[in-house]
Amino acid sequence: MNPIRFVGKDKAEFTAALRKNVNDYFREKGISSKGNSKMLLKAVVMLACYLAPFILILTVSMSPWAIFPLSVAMGLGMSGIGMSVMHDAAHGSFSKKGWLNKLFTSTMYLIGGNPFNWRVQHNMLHHTYTNIDGHDEDIEPKGSLRLSKQSPLKKVHRFQHIYAFPLYCLMTISRVFSEFFRLVKYNKAGYTKQQGSTPKKEMVRLVLTKFAYLVLIIGLPMLFSGFSWWMILLGFLVMHAVAGILMSTVFQMAHLVEIAEQPLPDEQGTIHHEWMAHELQTTANFARNSRLFGWMIGGLNYQIEHHLFPSICHIHYPQLSPIVERTAREYGLPYHVNRTFFGAIGSHVRLLRSLGK
Repeated sequence: MNPIRFVGKDKAEFTAALRKNVNDYFREKGISSKGNSKMLLKAVVMLACYLAPFILILTVSMSPWAIFPLSVAMGLGMSGIGMSVMHDAAHGSFSKKGWLNKLFTSTMYLIGGNPFNWRVQHNMLHHTYTNIDGHDEDIEPKGSLRLSKQSPLKKVHRFQHIYAFPLYCLMTISRVFSEFFRLVKYNKAGYTKQQGSTPKKEMVRLVLTKFAYLVLIIGLPMLFSGFSWWMILLGFLVMHAVAGILMSTVFQMAHLVEIAEQPLPDEQGTIHHEWMAHELQTTANFARNSRLFGWMIGGLNYQIEHHLFPSICHIHYPQLSPIVERTAREYGLPYHVNRTFFGAIGSHVRLLRSLGK
C-alpha cells in the first residue's frame, strides 16, 4: 500500500483551533475526556442483554420455539457490546485505566470477533484513510456490493440498493470465519509486526479464541439445553443476523451517504487537505437529537466527533458536537448532518442506487 500524505496548510489553523476549543471544554468542566461510571453501567447492561438469554437457554426448560426470541435478545446484546462497549475500549477511551480498556476490548471474543484484526482494520486503516479507495477496507467491494466510486461496476450492482440490507445481516457471522483470511493478509502486509506482534502469535490466538467461541455459543447449548441441534444452529444464525443488520446499518450511515465524499490522492499520494479537514469531508452525523438512540448505539450517531477525537469517550460527543460544528463553520469547512436516522438510511439507499448505475 502506497503511503498517503495529508497536506493543507490553509486549514492548519482549524486543527489548532479545534483542539484548543475541545481541550478548553474539558478543562473548564474539570472532567476527564475518558469514560466514567456511566460506561461501566452501560457495559453491565449490554453484557447482561447478551449473557442473560444465553444462561436461560442453558438452564431453563421451556418451549422449543423460545430459543428464537432469546436469540433475538442475544443479537441485540451483541450489537450493544460491539457498538457501546468494545468500540470505545479498543480506542482506549472507555476508561482512564489501561487495564479496563484492555478488559472490555476483550469482550469482542465473546461475540466472535478478534480485537487485533479490529484494531488494524478499524483503528489503523479506516480512521486514518477514511473513504479513500484502496486504503479504507470499509469501502472495498463486499461480495455483490459496490461501495466505492472507483470499484469495478457489474450488472448485478444495479439492484444493490434492494439486496444490500439482507446482506448486512451476514456481517458478523461472516466475520467469525473470514478473519482467518484477513489476518493472513495483515501478516503479509507487515501490519502484524508493525503493531508489535508476530504472525504466529496472532494466528494461534485467533484459532484458539474462535474455537472457544464456537464451543461456548453452540457446543454448550447442544450439551446442556433441551433444544434440538438444528434449532440451536438456527438460533445462532438469528442472533448473528440481528447483530449484523444493526451494526452494519449504523456504521454505513456515517460514511456511505450522499454528503460524505470519497476523495482520491493525487499521483504523489497526497490528499490536499489537513487530516481533520479530510475527516469532516468524509464523515456524517445523524439523528443527533435522539438521546436514547445515541445511548443504545454508543454515540455512533456522532461519527464526526468520534473520527476527529477517537480517544475521547462517546458519552461526551453530544456536548462536543456544537463546539466542533461552530469551529468548522468558522473556518469554512463542512459539517455533514442527516437530521434523522431514517433520513440517513434514505441517503444511503440513494447512494447505493447511484453506485449501482
